[in-house]
Amino acid sequence: MSTVVLCGSLGSSSEMWEPQRAALGQRFDVVATEHPGHGGAPVADVRDIGDLARYVLEQVAADRFSFVGLSLGGAVAMQLALDAPERIDRLALLCTSAYFGPPAGWRERAALVRAEGLEAIVDVVLARWFTPGFPDLPRYREMFLATDPQGYARCCDAIAGWDARDAVAGIVAPTLCVAGGDDPSTPPEHLELLASRIPGARLEVFPGARHLANVEHADDVNRLLLEHLA
Repeated sequence: MSTVVLCGSLGSSSEMWEPQRAALGQRFDVVATEHPGHGGAPVADVRDIGDLARYVLEQVAADRFSFVGLSLGGAVAMQLALDAPERIDRLALLCTSAYFGPPAGWRERAALVRAEGLEAIVDVVLARWFTPGFPDLPRYREMFLATDPQGYARCCDAIAGWDARDAVAGIVAPTLCVAGGDDPSTPPEHLELLASRIPGARLEVFPGARHLANVEHADDVNRLLLEHLA
């Protein structure tokens, strides 16, 4: 049975992949990873996305695997596809970007979290993750606030240094790009750029979806993933 690795958003845990684990687990050996300081994982010395990619690799025993990354997890996916192409079968990039915006904004967020904790930003983040009226919001609020603030801040610092807009042209793995049509964090144009620069990449956009499209649009995302990863 081939392996599929799932890697999620900044401030989430592997629990965010519950809908995909159920669907993909019938066909694949599914490994849902944690970022440092997330989901109970220890805080690590993280300076860039390469460090995060190496951290994720430590959680994967398979020599070859397909990789599904959302947001920060998508950056990790791209880094691995560039650094270790011999290990990647297929790539799915969900609600992510080759460049998440000016570094200053991420460093300011890291400083705020270090000073005031994740409570200072939780409402803003959840409004970006989900559409109004999403019924399971308390669960994801708890997930976010359970993240270690230092682990979160170090991941922000790593994101601040991430710019792969030119490098992604070197990705050779068959790639699916999925955008949320109403995602304020990584709008469709971010995925359009990826699909235009990664050779042979396919783009799908879900109208009305926000950042955690895999949760609110689980059935549609699962259908695409099963098609792409088969």
